[in-house]
Amino acid sequence: MTDTRKLIYQHTISVPEHSRGVRLDKWLAEIFPKTSRSRLRGLIEQGFVKNAEILQLDAAYRIKTGQTFIITFPKPDTARPIAQHINLDIVFEDRSLIVVNKPAGMVVHPAPGNPDKTLVNALLAHCGDSLQGIGGVRRPGIVHRIDKGTSGLLVAAKTEEAHTRLAAQFSAHDIDRIYDAFVWGVPKPLKGQITGAIGRSSNNRKKMAVVTKGGKPAETHYTTVSTFGSIAGHIQCSLTTGRTHQIRVHMTSLGYPIIGDSSYGNSQSKLLRSLTATGSDMIKSFPRQALHAASLGFQHPTTGKDLRFESQIPDDMKILRTTLTNETNR
Repeated sequence: MTDTRKLIYQHTISVPEHSRGVRLDKWLAEIFPKTSRSRLRGLIEQGFVKNAEILQLDAAYRIKTGQTFIITFPKPDTARPIAQHINLDIVFEDRSLIVVNKPAGMVVHPAPGNPDKTLVNALLAHCGDSLQGIGGVRRPGIVHRIDKGTSGLLVAAKTEEAHTRLAAQFSAHDIDRIYDAFVWGVPKPLKGQITGAIGRSSNNRKKMAVVTKGGKPAETHYTTVSTFGSIAGHIQCSLTTGRTHQIRVHMTSLGYPIIGDSSYGNSQSKLLRSLTATGSDMIKSFPRQALHAASLGFQHPTTGKDLRFESQIPDDMKILRTTLTNETNR
């Protein structure tokens, strides 16, 4: 039962004949002209638009005459994140921007399920009120994101000018990003390019997938740095685009999921059986996807100077590498 205390209002609407074949998000935008289409897409993806016949709705779904949809408008979350004093590993900082080395387990900005203790909360405490509202109220300073379970480098803007210019570089794919990852199996070929478009999975709306329709173009380049017998590989990936879960989805699509990835990986039982009990237990208990944002390069938004920052893989991934090495050499 829906808790109506959390709702602004709820509508039940049926599809008229003249709207047959229209995209769901476009149709809803016509019905609710004061609500942006991106907002409506978000409601669809979060499950606030329902149809009794369809378990998983997609914004691009083509509606049919006579279908009935229930759309719920929830109360907005608190718009302004609070400042919280959390230690930050600061790699670089000046008046325009700050580059941090995000630990695995930290969410970048507040969202449902993670209302605080995020990087944004920490940045607000570190930078002070000057950061409030930069690039938007709910995600001040944030230009790009990396997943909660991914560690590594991230740049945030400290002025509106810096935010605008950095966002333009990301939009134009002018940012150099390299990630270290440990994957199950040894990629074949050892070096390659993946270009599958990425969109919401039709089986699970909380996951992304390589799709043939809908989706956004995505391009990942990978190189195998080292191998651990046939068990695993250490790879480096560079991104031309920056889609949600891009590396995780692309490597899984090739059959080489990232170790520790509970969403896109799998148990790899055949490979685990070739390990010692100690090695198997350690790798199975690895608490996150073995993915680290190791290099970040961009043009300074104010001075125009080329900047590049490097970050070594963290201790947990070093231990994983040692374990894989020991298993290979035994």
